[in-house]
Amino acid sequence: MTQKRFNRILLKLSGEALMGDGNFGIDPETVQRMALEVKAAKEAGHEICLVIGGGNIFRGMAGAAKGMDRAQADYMGMLATVMNALAMQNALEQLGVDTRVQSAIQMDQVCEPVIRRRALRHLERGRIVIFAAGVGSPFFTTDSGAALRAAEMQCDALLKGTSVDGVYDSDPKTNPDAIRYDSVSYSDVLAKDLRVMDASAVALCRDNGIPIVVFSIRDQGNLAKVMAGEGVATVVE
Repeated sequence: MTQKRFNRILLKLSGEALMGDGNFGIDPETVQRMALEVKAAKEAGHEICLVIGGGNIFRGMAGAAKGMDRAQADYMGMLATVMNALAMQNALEQLGVDTRVQSAIQMDQVCEPVIRRRALRHLERGRIVIFAAGVGSPFFTTDSGAALRAAEMQCDALLKGTSVDGVYDSDPKTNPDAIRYDSVSYSDVLAKDLRVMDASAVALCRDNGIPIVVFSIRDQGNLAKVMAGEGVATVVE
């Protein structure tokens, strides 16, 4: 696939991506490997923001399905994303990459509050900014938080790192005949329920003209390749 090179991007990672081969929590080796991917992309001259989900620790919707109050469960999920953000910050800074965490839920002892102009300044100074705690309100996913921050930061694209190499018409893990798309429209993603991101996140990207690039974060060096307009990915635009 050949596409345009992206300068400033928001990278969305699932919390499950930090588990490695485990079933729960944070695997330090996996976080370190992903930090190396981010560092390589940064050294290629790109400006990078990150949003990391919290499903490896606690998922609000799962808690609500088991009888918890949905708003309370979502707040717990937001705190899980802060833990993941701090883990990624630690891994990046051990590699010498200057990083700031900004949380939509204020907790001054561990990270900055989300302040758009400050975040933009961090990017201009060559720092990586990790946005945590979603949008700061329940009933919104980290996908929606990623789309919102991508729009606020005027990103060229939202990159979603997954365990597969793009968007398929069905789950390639269970259907060997699943068809992969090189590109697909926002409208088709919504109409066909392709589960790239939740509907509100896709609509927000559509309304702000932000392409969504879905690629495999598990392939070493793939992030830098995709940002340079190379590699294997599906572009939603």
